[in-house]
Formats: sequence, structure tokens, C-alpha cells
Amino acid sequence: MESGLQHRPRTPPRRRSLLRAWLSAWGLSPVFVVGVALLALAPLWARDAYLQRLLVVSLYFGALAMTFDFTGGFINAVNFGFAGFVGLGAYVATLVVRNAELSAWVGLPAAALATGLVGFLTGLLTLPLRGIYVSLMSWFVGMTLMALAGALKDVTRGARGLVVPPMAEGITTLGYLYVLLVMAVALYLLLHRIIRSRAGLAFRAVGQNFDAACASGVDPTRYKLLNFTLSCACAGFLGGFYAHFVGIVTPAIMDTSYTMEVMTLSFIGGSGSLLGGVVASFLLIPIFDSLKYLMEYRLIIYGLMLILVMIFYPAGLYGLYQTAAQALRQRFQRR
Repeated sequence: MESGLQHRPRTPPRRRSLLRAWLSAWGLSPVFVVGVALLALAPLWARDAYLQRLLVVSLYFGALAMTFDFTGGFINAVNFGFAGFVGLGAYVATLVVRNAELSAWVGLPAAALATGLVGFLTGLLTLPLRGIYVSLMSWFVGMTLMALAGALKDVTRGARGLVVPPMAEGITTLGYLYVLLVMAVALYLLLHRIIRSRAGLAFRAVGQNFDAACASGVDPTRYKLLNFTLSCACAGFLGGFYAHFVGIVTPAIMDTSYTMEVMTLSFIGGSGSLLGGVVASFLLIPIFDSLKYLMEYRLIIYGLMLILVMIFYPAGLYGLYQTAAQALRQRFQRR
């Protein structure tokens, strides 16, 4: 007798492999999807205003670490002036809203364009150099931006800072969390897609072996300039958001200590992983925030952690994740 149950045809192997390849190209791993879902469902488990604000700050620094890693982890160029570009984006977004009286949704793209342009000009001067000179030159640019923010008092009000209006009328902390979540996911998809493209292969080649990349026909200056410009544009984009979230922007946002904090999160998370810095941010920032007496020493602690990670486990948290995932995969295959 024929069974009355009709079995659905299984998905062809070729179609499954194409689906996996598409998901991999965009970085849509199960861990990433679960993480985004948890943040999207924040109202169900994070009803306290303090906890919601902590989530925003953690996600913000995680997104900055991801942007920083796009340069430091792939073309092996450490942008010590990173905080300067974040601050520049914050000022541009603020001035667009205050002086031009345009919407914040116009100010954020304007901030990305302005910082991308300054990043491009900085890269023209910096990236033909090699070694420590790249980091020093970008640091000088960041310090110059900070000095200009303090000196141009007619525009920036100097150390008193500029009051920034909210992104939307009546927006709450939870609303800012959702806005930042969309921004962070969009930046991740963009950066991951670029990394998986031909340009991403060139980034890795330049970062891993400069001379070999030149010998194989890769133009290192061109790809380093592309990478640096995109990273600066993303930093300014996030800086514009932060200005609206905090409600005031001062030259202090460009301080080098913020660069050091973002760099540490990036390396602890795992250089060249993009998402490793986000995980490190959600682990470390709540710890420092809950232990207030450690805030004064956080840079010292970050420095010690960075030294320990670079000496004993350079792969960082992402390396631990890969090791654990491979061990679980082998265990299931044996069964």
C-alpha cells in the first residue's frame, strides 16, 4: 500500500550550497543572527533605562572597534588618530542640524562624507609611508583636528561644546538603541562584503606581506587608501550618532584615550575578525561600568590586557570561538 503521507522534496544540494555561499558572503552566521535578535528583543529583557543606556554604549564602542579593525586587522595600519575622525563626524552632524537647520538623517550622511574626505586626504599623505610613520602621521592629524575644535570657538564654542538636539522628537534610549543597531548591522554587512570581495583579498595581501603583494601586481597605496577612507567615513558616521545620543559634543571626544580604548577592544576581540571587538565591548564595558572605582584605571587595565593578549593569544576572543567551534564540529562528526 502506498502511504498517504506526501514527503516534501529535499532542497537540492546545489541550491543548499549556493544558499550557504550567499550567507557566508554577507557574514550572516547563526551567532550573528542570534546576537542581533537578542538586541532587537531588548524591551523584553532590558526594561531598565540604565541597562538600555549601557547596551547603547556597548554597541557603540563595539561598532567603533569593528570599524577600527577594518583598517588595523586587514591592511595592518593602526590609525592612532581614529578618535579625531569620530569627533569630526560628531561636529559635522551637529553643525548640519544647528546651523543648516537640516534633519539629523541628513547630518549623519554628511558626517560620513566629510570624514571620508578628510580620511582620503590624510591617506594620501600617510599611506605611502610604512611602519610606525603611518600611525604617527594619523595621530598628528587627529591631534590637529582636536586642536582646531578647541580653537575655532566661533564655530565649535571651544571647550564649552555644542548642545546637540535629539535625532527625533521624543526619542527614547530604546529608540537610540534600535537606530544604532540598524547602523551597526548595515556597517557590518558593508564591511564584510568588501572583505569577501576582490578588494578584500588585496587588503589581506597588503597587510600580511607588503613586498609579496607588490610583486604580485597589487597596488598597495590604492587599496590602503580605499580601506582608510572607508574606515574614516564609518567612524564619522558613528560619531554623528553619538553626538545626538549624548546631547553635547566637545573636543574631549577626540582625545587619544578613546582611540586606545577602541584599539584595545579590537585586538582583544581578535584582529581581522570584525565582530570580535563587538563581543569584547559587550563583555568589558559593562564590567567597568558596574565597578565604578575601576574607571580611573581602565586605560591601565586595557593596556595590560592588550599586552597579555598579544603575547599569549594574539587571535583574541575570535580565535577562542574558532577553536571551540572546530572542536564541537569534530565531535559531532565522530558521532
